[in-house]
Amino acid sequence: MMKARILLAGVFASAAFAVHADGVLRVTAIPDESPTELQRKFAPLGEYLSRELGMKVEFVPVTDYAAVVSALTADQVDLAWLGGFTFVQANTRGKVVPLVQREEDTRFTSRYIAGTQSKINKMADLKGKTFAFGSVSSTSGHLMPRYFLQKQGIKPETAFRQVGYSGAHDATVAWVASGKVDAGVLNASVWDKLNEAGKIDPAKVKVIGSTPPFYDYNWTVRASLQPALQKRIRTAFLALDPARPEHKAILELQRATRFVPTKAANYAGIESAAREAGLLK
Repeated sequence: MMKARILLAGVFASAAFAVHADGVLRVTAIPDESPTELQRKFAPLGEYLSRELGMKVEFVPVTDYAAVVSALTADQVDLAWLGGFTFVQANTRGKVVPLVQREEDTRFTSRYIAGTQSKINKMADLKGKTFAFGSVSSTSGHLMPRYFLQKQGIKPETAFRQVGYSGAHDATVAWVASGKVDAGVLNASVWDKLNEAGKIDPAKVKVIGSTPPFYDYNWTVRASLQPALQKRIRTAFLALDPARPEHKAILELQRATRFVPTKAANYAGIESAAREAGLLK
């Protein structure tokens, strides 16, 4: 399994051209799930990319969403798994290129959940309750659910008795299940995965609503990465074929049927929502 390094401020003090001096493609991801789960999901993909690109691929875990944006735009890593909002944050700095997204990310949704003992059965019942988002910088765990709540006339800071941030999608489920908060929201893909794995107790947590669809996650590279290598990375992702067993296993870990090309314009709606919510200046 590939060796992982913890990303600390200043650990890569090199210029863009020097990042590949050791022939390593450094990859990171927003920490929207536990560190062990991120490593488990990436390992087969990293090995596949290493074979396809003919170079070592190293996963660089980070502690928060902001660190991913900073590392990518400072040319400290080469390729990053971003949410729609973190992509917008990076793109406003003009130093990144989105390559691909899962087909599922063209119509992504979030699930609003509540504790079964909370007496919350529908969205209107959330008023006056305690509520948890995921990370402040999460698209599906904060920005878009907040945006759609506000479209319904529900402003979290005034409608809810208390608002908290769990930091990750799986943590939000744990908060609701334990009764730490009455309700919360997380991305639908993580909810489905936890449910399929038997990690959600239906006696403790239930779904009370979903958001309309929106664009979300993508794989993005730093703009200073060699164009030829950018093309090869995109080609490698697009070549993943669910009809091939070894590829199907990789795609299943990524919760993807397949990868498709993406572009910055797909995220204009998320940028608009972020500005309207006051989360992007």
